[in-house]
Order: sequence, then C-alpha cells, then structure tokens
Amino acid sequence: MQKFPASSGWRWIKQGFAIFRKKPAELSTLFLAYMFLMLALGIVPVLGQVLPLILVPVFAIAFMQACINIENDQRVYPTLLLTGFRSPAIKSLLMLGVLYLLAAVAAIGISSVVDGGALWRAMVIRDTTTAAEIQDSNMSLAMVFAALVYLPAAMAFWFAAPLLVWQKMPLAKALFYSFFAVVGAGRAFLLYAMAWISLGVIVPALISTLVALLIGSISVTVFILLPLSIILTVIMYCSFYPTYTEIFGKPALLDVEV
Repeated sequence: MQKFPASSGWRWIKQGFAIFRKKPAELSTLFLAYMFLMLALGIVPVLGQVLPLILVPVFAIAFMQACINIENDQRVYPTLLLTGFRSPAIKSLLMLGVLYLLAAVAAIGISSVVDGGALWRAMVIRDTTTAAEIQDSNMSLAMVFAALVYLPAAMAFWFAAPLLVWQKMPLAKALFYSFFAVVGAGRAFLLYAMAWISLGVIVPALISTLVALLIGSISVTVFILLPLSIILTVIMYCSFYPTYTEIFGKPALLDVEV
C-alpha cells in the first residue's frame, strides 16, 4: 500500500477545516443532534450504558456522508444521522460497534495491572471512588496504558465503517485493510494525532488560563470553551473523511438521501 509522508497528517486537518468552513452551521447542527441522541440513549436503563459506544460506527457514516454532501454542494440535514441505519451494511456496523465496546472494556480491564483496578471501578463498575482514592492510585498512568493497549484495535477500527459501507467489505476484511492502511500511513497519523492533541487539549488549556488571568470568571471561561470544543470536535470529525479519501480514494457509492 502507498506510503504517506508525515505532512499528510497536517494536510488532513487543514482539509477538515476547509470542509467545516463551507457549512459550519449545518455541520454543528448535525453534531448537536448527534449529542442529543447520545444523551437520550444514555437515559435507557442498562442498554444506555453500552448503546452509545455500539452505535459509534453507525453514526460515523453520517458525518462521512455529510462531507460527501458538502463536496457535492448539497445540504447537510440532521436526518443524515439515519444514513448508517439505511445502509445494507447495518448489521456489520452494529457488529463493529460491539467490537468497539469489547476492545474498550478489555483495555480498561488490562489496565488494572497498573492501578489495581481503580480505572475499571471508575469507568465500568462506576462506583463512588473518592478524589483521595483517585489521587492515591495510578489512574492517570492506567489511562495511558489502556490507550496503548487499545491502539491496535483503534487502527483496525479507523477505516472499518466506511470500508463496510462504501466498499462493501466483510467485517474481517475491513478490519484487516484498516489496520494496515494506518500502518502504511503511520508517520502521517502520528503527526495527525499529535496535532489534534495540541489543538484539542493544549489550545483550550491556554485559552482558559489566559481568560482566568485577564477576567477571572469561570462562567466566561465556560462560555468561551464550550463552543470552541464543539467546533474543534466537528472539525476533527470532518478531518476523518480526507484520511479515507487520500488512502482509498473517493467513495463510489454516494448515498445522498436525506
């Protein structure tokens, strides 16, 4: 598979910004509708704890489809959230979501070797862990360890959903191609990840510190950071699309039904 220079990672982010600039209001509305659905699902007893994660691949297709619509000068409606559900690959997308869940639970479980299960209790069992117990544990290190354990699965999941829908691959084949596509573009994805960490974590932290020093108001800080975090998240979602198209090409199947 073709190799990609590290600079490709920054180009994908710039393309995500370019897509967002074309229809910022419509993309933001789509994202807010998605968040509202996730909150609504979270209310469902028992299933509400797992459904949001299982449905991630289904809703991921909606944002990819939104990027296609924008490329084709078409509107982006909240009803695009149904795109994945209308796909013939819906069963595979749901199976992929189950694998998302299992991989996440496994990574958190394995992290117990680092912190004695503090992260597991906080994230899975959801017991009332006190701030003192968290401070005394190695939970931060466990989170890093869990992320490293989850990384190979994340590589297999990255392109799996669009490969299932747009290239009609079986699930195992989609996971295989996704993993080795990310490996082939490893330097680009490393820069991509580092850039998003800087944009999504360091920049808001600097802004909040600056606002706190100049104004000293928590409400003003939240008022600035909340829309900023939403915008950055939507742009990140938009940048997923060019990572796919540069490696696998533009999708042949354009499901623009709304």
